[in-house]
Amino acid sequence: MPERLVIVGGDAAGMSAAAQARRRASADELEIVAFERGEFTSYSACGLPYFVADDDMEAQTLIARSPEEHRERGIDVRLGHDVVAIDLDKRTVTARDLENEEDVTEAFDHLVIATGATPIRPDLPGVDARGVHGIQNLTDGIDLREHLEDHHEHRAVVVGCGYIGLEMAEAMHRRGLKVTIVERDPQPMSTLDPDMGALVAKAIRGMGIELRDSTDVEGFETDAEGHVRAVATSAGMIEADIVVLGIGVKPNSALAEAAGVAIGASGGVVTDQRMATSAEGVWAAGDCVEVFHRITRRPAAIALGTHANKQGRVIGVNVTGGYATFRGVIGTAITKVCDYEVARTGLNEREATRAAFEFVTATIESTTRAGYFPGSSPITVKVLAEQRTGRILGAQVIGREGAAKRIDVMAAAIWNEMTVDEFAQLDLAYAPPFSPVWDPTLIAARAAADKVKR
Repeated sequence: MPERLVIVGGDAAGMSAAAQARRRASADELEIVAFERGEFTSYSACGLPYFVADDDMEAQTLIARSPEEHRERGIDVRLGHDVVAIDLDKRTVTARDLENEEDVTEAFDHLVIATGATPIRPDLPGVDARGVHGIQNLTDGIDLREHLEDHHEHRAVVVGCGYIGLEMAEAMHRRGLKVTIVERDPQPMSTLDPDMGALVAKAIRGMGIELRDSTDVEGFETDAEGHVRAVATSAGMIEADIVVLGIGVKPNSALAEAAGVAIGASGGVVTDQRMATSAEGVWAAGDCVEVFHRITRRPAAIALGTHANKQGRVIGVNVTGGYATFRGVIGTAITKVCDYEVARTGLNEREATRAAFEFVTATIESTTRAGYFPGSSPITVKVLAEQRTGRILGAQVIGREGAAKRIDVMAAAIWNEMTVDEFAQLDLAYAPPFSPVWDPTLIAARAAADKVKR
């Protein structure tokens, strides 16, 4: 009899685990059953804002592997099945067949919990009105774009100015809507330091998008037909034909917690480096788990598809008798709003202070290419370094095309615990079409190294 692997969740983490396990074990050795409550598998949630913005982009282009393709590879994908209970003693899961309104029970030898994240939806009057949209999965993206196509809206309000809020504001702006962003914090993108967030705010407003910071949303007013018509805020009423919620997400760990699986202080499922949970034979991956932060040495909840795919692959190796580990995160992220690119890695000042580091910062302005080369544009780079050792703790980059991917070299340096002095000596590529003779990251590291030495 083959062993049975049951997976809860059919997107990045779950199907990455399934695919890797199938590569390593035949159907005679391992049965794989994957439950997904939606109608799609293995799609790019990160591509949703760009899908919403572009009428010519097909939903299919966001799908890396369809349910049919998974089935052809020997994975029993069951769409429209919402797993409602896990029995660790009986080694079973119970799923609700949403179409037939029936419960089905399946036994498992190994179980993967990949339930993702739950979007934060404020408990405010009118939040369930027609025209108020969340943007968590591909179905949400399709519904939002169809709404825009059918109603020809003119005024959009985006609630929240983190990554998804910025990207959805760009999507609405590209569609020609008048866009207002409402953000409760004093600046957009709280993962940046205030001085860098101020640059993002200036860029947003410079493109004609209205940004109302330090403003709380208090509710959503509707017309006689139940469609949103305005957003009530602490600074007054904002007319709206459509509202997009971009407030953020939290780990969807309720199913695991109800089964008795350990949950961490972050709200995510606790795992070891092999992605094993506190329950024998039960693994977890993706946005529902908490991760080890390599700089603070503390658990954190960071929802990113890059982590989910890596973690799923680790599980696929381990459930088939191999050995693999997920070695943590440092909080690297990147986004854009129209022509402006924004990236960060490691810790910002608030996070470094909370982790009890003594640190210095250096912020420099340079250009993405040699100053005389056509297409050169401004770039701002900020570096945080530990005062005593000079170890790089974090970096932030803002600029136009060609700016933000520079964060990757900073991330590699932080991952390997390099100092700013070591970084300033790196042999980085140079040619006028790509950078000045001193790359902006080198200039920032050198400036931080000078402060460490003082």
